[in-house]
Amino acid sequence: MKRFQLLILLSLVLTTTQSLLASTAIKTEIKLINGSYKLFRGGKPYYIKGAGGVTNIEKLAAYGGNSIRTWSTNENTKALLDEAYKHGITVTLGLHVERERHGFDYNNKEAVKEQLEKLRQEVLKYKDHPALLMWGIGNELNLHYTNPKVWDAVNEISKMIHEVDPNHLTTTMSAGLHKEQITYINEHCTDLDLMCFQMYGDLPSLPEKVRAYGWKGAYVVTEWGPTGHWEVPKTLWGAPIEETSSQKAKVYKERYEASMLTDTAQCVGSYVFLWGQKQERTPTWYGLFLEGGQETEVIDVMHYLWNGEYPANKAPHIKSLLINDKNAYSSIYVKPGEKVFAKADAFDPENENLVVRWELLPESTDLKEGGDPESRPVAIKGVVDRFTASEITFSVPKKEGAYRLFVYIEDGNNNAATGNIPFYVKK
Repeated sequence: MKRFQLLILLSLVLTTTQSLLASTAIKTEIKLINGSYKLFRGGKPYYIKGAGGVTNIEKLAAYGGNSIRTWSTNENTKALLDEAYKHGITVTLGLHVERERHGFDYNNKEAVKEQLEKLRQEVLKYKDHPALLMWGIGNELNLHYTNPKVWDAVNEISKMIHEVDPNHLTTTMSAGLHKEQITYINEHCTDLDLMCFQMYGDLPSLPEKVRAYGWKGAYVVTEWGPTGHWEVPKTLWGAPIEETSSQKAKVYKERYEASMLTDTAQCVGSYVFLWGQKQERTPTWYGLFLEGGQETEVIDVMHYLWNGEYPANKAPHIKSLLINDKNAYSSIYVKPGEKVFAKADAFDPENENLVVRWELLPESTDLKEGGDPESRPVAIKGVVDRFTASEITFSVPKKEGAYRLFVYIEDGNNNAATGNIPFYVKK
């Protein structure tokens, strides 16, 4: 009899423990209210003011952001969720789904099933964490794909998630927005709770395309930022021309106001890219932070968009960047070993003393797609790194080829402006 009572007691303890664990999850929902979709978390309206990235979470919270997104789970996911929760930040947790462009075959039923079961284990690990907002099933699975069965797999993953996790929403992240893709998703991905789109230079067209292409539900913009390297003008030798950090700040603000703020019927928030730093075409193209952790003018803009006011101390502003009095759009050619003149015209909003650093890099040749990791070009030493003035004269390399001259302008308060200008050494 005592043994039976003990078993009952242990069963009650186990059941209670499981109930307590389940209760740590905070339920998210999408509701249609007066013709507009709204996201709710814990029963309260929740508009996503988010950023893509896993660093500087404390700063994100301090500057008015409320959510981050990831691209996959790994051994650091639990610690990341804990860190986010500590600062009141939610997480759209990415699940790594294999891509056709990396060789995965969605006609292979066994491989698809194996992937589903692997993801089930990941969902079970994190589904009850209070920082979890929703699940992101794959990233840009439509980039260079040919087999629409990938969307069937996405729908099956969504069904699996809803079976084991009734508290969180499911979505998938799409590179851009295409009518044929939306038609197929409408027919075959009926289990998804909302869609996510990733757009850059063409972001202002998103609200119109959503309506024209037939997406009727809620959506989030899970990547948006500067003009993409595939969208910008190029030099005569094919080098994409990157905007300065100040030019980026301008377009970030304009695109946010023209898209997310415009569509109050279907858009329930966004994640700016990238809340951190990475090498993609250049070391400065997509990061809102520089490699040393300095904050660019784009962060000032995000502070304004999230709070309605700019921070007290803003980043320096670049007015122009020239080589031999020519800008990046001039397709600058120079001779091997030639002495050239470079000038950066910049100012600081608080009139703080500025420190200038120059760096010369060969044009990157490790070029990938879809955000796949790239290696940073090695800086050419002894050419410009000893100069700290806003105007310099230096000798270009004797080796023919494509190069970029970078400038970094810091205010001493962890704020910085940056820009680069490509040139080609040719006899």
